[in-house]
Amino acid sequence: MIKILGICGSPRRRSAYTALEEALKGAKNSGEQVETELVELRARKINLCIHCNQCLKKQSDRCTVFQDDMTELYDKFYEADGIIIASPVYEMNVTAQTAVFMDRFRSAWLKGIQEPEFFTRKVGAGITVGGTRNGGQEMTMNAINNFFLTQGMTLCSGGNGMYTGAMLWNPGDGTTRMDDPEGMENAGILGKKVAIMARIMKEANLWNL
Repeated sequence: MIKILGICGSPRRRSAYTALEEALKGAKNSGEQVETELVELRARKINLCIHCNQCLKKQSDRCTVFQDDMTELYDKFYEADGIIIASPVYEMNVTAQTAVFMDRFRSAWLKGIQEPEFFTRKVGAGITVGGTRNGGQEMTMNAINNFFLTQGMTLCSGGNGMYTGAMLWNPGDGTTRMDDPEGMENAGILGKKVAIMARIMKEANLWNL
């Protein structure tokens, strides 16, 4: 069984949320045995990382200073075979919710040291939604992909024009839920590919390849 976790960094249940739903649907329709879960960061109370390094000093794979809504998300992230992070574009970057989530993985550095192949066999992919067709999606995607690279994860692109992930656009005024048929199709393709790649990486690990 492959576990695909979707992390939505949108403060609203629109745009990026809708695209992430489509990606997880694509994962389920990949032909693999897939379990999916969509986690929303909106309304969660997640403290800012203060880079105190207490997690490393105490050899913990999670923050030891703050017990907040981030605490349960560590296990979801660590247990997943594939992770898709979706964020709308805010000032040509990820949302604050997405940024604080990614920043709280300082403790993951120790996990990678203790078990070098732990993150290598995990697959990561990004989805971004801008308020215009060229609304900062690529810069936002870079932030998401750089997070995966920092953990040492295997990046999954969409291919065929989706060089770094699925990038969509939707009117920034929030008048519609999602009106980008091509982008939604790309999100579904990306989700399918994440599931297939996650299965390959998991099997390769089991066979020590």
